Amino acid sequence: MKTLDLSALLRENPYPGRGILLGRSPNGRYSVIAYFIMGRSENSRNRVFVETPDGIRTQAFDPAKMSDPSLIIYAPVRVFGTSTIVTNGDQTDTIREGLAAGKNLFEALRSRTFEPDKPNYTPRISGVMEGSGNYTLSILKSADGSPASCRRNYFSYERPLSGQGHFIHTYRGDGDPLPSFEGEPEQVSIPYDTPQELAERMWADLNPENKVSLFVRYYDHKTGGWESVILNKHEKKGSAEA
Repeated sequence: MKTLDLSALLRENPYPGRGILLGRSPNGRYSVIAYFIMGRSENSRNRVFVETPDGIRTQAFDPAKMSDPSLIIYAPVRVFGTSTIVTNGDQTDTIREGLAAGKNLFEALRSRTFEPDKPNYTPRISGVMEGSGNYTLSILKSADGSPASCRRNYFSYERPLSGQGHFIHTYRGDGDPLPSFEGEPEQVSIPYDTPQELAERMWADLNPENKVSLFVRYYDHKTGGWESVILNKHEKKGSAEA
């Protein structure tokens, strides 16, 4: 598979929607996790990422302007043991509960399907980064835009190469209805050994009108700790270490 330029993918797509990147830093020391959200409506754009003890959650920037919290208020990132779960919806909690019950990602998501936001039927994208550095990505999507059928695709990556990652997002671009992501996750290069560098590059490349929030975490395989960066369109960046 050809390795693509993540910056070019982001710059050339005005509306990838929500996106997950999992991979390995160039020096091989860190597992890389990134998640971003975008929005076209005032309701979707009225959000920020806020830190929680084990990850992040979305929150209304101005509660008075939040017209409908369904599908946009959730915890995108949570930790279970040495694994980090990242998704574009409340299936984060479904996966965490499944892992706690001894299920794998496939089994945990059997009770879920794509989002009920007709006519887009937005895919549910999910990822699990294990403490070993191995990771899995999944997408639950409608069959060619029909709500009558759900297609479940899972992609596992063992012993990932340094400086490489895989990127999956909800939409191929802007449109009405929005066209769902197709094919395997895109194989991309990860050129940075710090979360600050990656976050700043991704934030600069995301469409300035539609971008809302970005989260980047580097998990340190030597220490077992992590460093995270949060960027919100409505406020200045912040970082935290564990």
